[in-house]
Amino acid sequence: MYGVQPNNHRDRSLDLEPGPAPELDCLRDYFAPDLLQAADLRSRLIGVGADRVLIQWGVLDEAGYLFHLAAHTGVLVDTPSDTLRSDIPLHSEHLPRIPQHGLLPLRRDGEYLLGIAPRSLTARWLSRFALTSPGVIKRLRLLPTAQFNQALLVRAHASLAYAASEGLSQRFPGLTAAPSAARERPRWRFGMRHICFVAALAGLFVLPWLTVVHIVSSLLALWFLAFSIIRLVGAMIPQPPAPASLPPQDNELPVYTVIAALYDEITSVGQLLQAISALDYPKEKLDVILVIEPDDHGTRAAIARWGPPPTFQILVAPATLPRTKPKALNWALPFARGSFVTIYDAEDIPERDQLRAALEAFRWHGERTVCAQASLCINNPDDSWLSCMFAAEYAGQFDVFLPGLAVLGLPLPLGGSSNHFRTAALREIGGWDAYNVTEDADLGFRLARAGYRAVTFASTTFEEAPARFGDWLPQRSRWMKGWMQTWGVHMRAPRRLWREAGIKGILSLNVLLGGNVLTALATPILLLELAIYLGLHTATDQAIRLFTGPLMGLHLAAIFAGYASTVIVGLMGLSRRGQLHRSWVLVLTPVYWALLSVAAWRALHQLFTDPHRWEKTEHGQMAPRRQAAARRRRMPYLARVWAFVASTPRRNTRFTDNA
Repeated sequence: MYGVQPNNHRDRSLDLEPGPAPELDCLRDYFAPDLLQAADLRSRLIGVGADRVLIQWGVLDEAGYLFHLAAHTGVLVDTPSDTLRSDIPLHSEHLPRIPQHGLLPLRRDGEYLLGIAPRSLTARWLSRFALTSPGVIKRLRLLPTAQFNQALLVRAHASLAYAASEGLSQRFPGLTAAPSAARERPRWRFGMRHICFVAALAGLFVLPWLTVVHIVSSLLALWFLAFSIIRLVGAMIPQPPAPASLPPQDNELPVYTVIAALYDEITSVGQLLQAISALDYPKEKLDVILVIEPDDHGTRAAIARWGPPPTFQILVAPATLPRTKPKALNWALPFARGSFVTIYDAEDIPERDQLRAALEAFRWHGERTVCAQASLCINNPDDSWLSCMFAAEYAGQFDVFLPGLAVLGLPLPLGGSSNHFRTAALREIGGWDAYNVTEDADLGFRLARAGYRAVTFASTTFEEAPARFGDWLPQRSRWMKGWMQTWGVHMRAPRRLWREAGIKGILSLNVLLGGNVLTALATPILLLELAIYLGLHTATDQAIRLFTGPLMGLHLAAIFAGYASTVIVGLMGLSRRGQLHRSWVLVLTPVYWALLSVAAWRALHQLFTDPHRWEKTEHGQMAPRRQAAARRRRMPYLARVWAFVASTPRRNTRFTDNA
């Protein structure tokens, strides 16, 4: 009836019996028979109601169709004023489940009614049901989707907003970075941690300072070395060949939800909407939700200028704290109608067949696989050396390293975009952590703790990398801070983590996620130690034990392994992308490490001073420069010279004379 499907690959809806579609009977006196016949054929081809086809085609809007359906079946269309003055007789914990079903219980004037926002084959069911059960029809009310959502938001805005921010902390208090989660831990744990901290601090003062330095630096070197070895092992794992199978027919495809959380994306939103519209997927089965912030009038105006199809939903996130992307995603999750859901960022351009490829990955890997991560690829590597390094980093991460981790069965630190989920499983584990600024990495570990699996699949989403240090630093600091949050959340109870995720979860969290941060923090220490060691050996024969002990070989091995793993994984990724001509940038790896260290120490400072602040990445900054450069390249040589001379500011001789 309501188009909500089980957690499987295909939608099992009503059989499409031969003969004219009954949901079109209400339109036969108003539209040409050829048009209705074409809608009927399209309906049978893709497995949705013919009314959804006509609405997607733009022949009439949803409110217009419901007017005709009401006149034909006797089901009343509820007016907005009547809907808003009705009560919703449900407990607040059930309110987030209402939008996905399209059913809204109403209580008005002492009477219980059922509001229906037609989905999939609802209109077909009503057209048949009206002939057999006229008594029940009197208690039904038709609502357009926009009116349905408005009524729910007016009556349940506070409950939905609270669920978006605090839903995870209410259901799983120990698995969130929310401030309340730390306060809810038992007091004895705080006491034990304070005792251990004081004992460790006292030990540092008791032991000789040379021994302390040796111990700390050696532990850092071991962690650095383990991180590098795991990266190399993951990169060398061979990928199993994809099985050959027939792609599903359009009528077997499920409804697929695409969510994009947008903020200040005036220049990028048009590109995103164009990319979503170009996806090779039946538009009648594509459920697109755009979430914008309440004060972001520019993005809202840009969406209106682009003119999205009527099936796109635009939701305004609540003006509550924290103001983060995961909170916006949680706000949209109850409104998702699809059996599967994917997340895109404003600058993303996914390959046209990505949704079909994700469904094939889910079908191949089985029911316990609830997340499939597509590859992310940088489409502006020539803007600067920083964006070129970003491209090499992404190529190694998503085309080499993460596929290897998936083969090993390790939890995946997901990317923030182009990860595809089974909607039911995503709701089961509580959605995203609104207080974690790398909600993607945290979600990958929570899925593993719940017994689910994440995989990668061969499809690419192209996106823009920051080309300037001023744009790169806030983004990378946010990532580092979020990885610190994720490590701290999941290591609150190590024994519980061991029971739920096993040795693989412990290894992935500490060596990969924790190692990523710790190596960035420790890089200056190890490099400084190496520089002093080399300087002492070249300047004097008097060696100092601190820099010439037996562990110096370990430190050298850690630094060499880190550099080698970065270069090897980057080269493998660039090779698979056919971009080996950009491998020159890997020579600058030590410089990039220094920048990563700056970002890590900045993130550590923010973790204590402003842990939940979301530093937004600016997009579209280099597009005007690229366009201007392209125009200059098309100009004749003399014209380019004149343009350069004309654009050069003239010298101000007045101040020179005064001087």
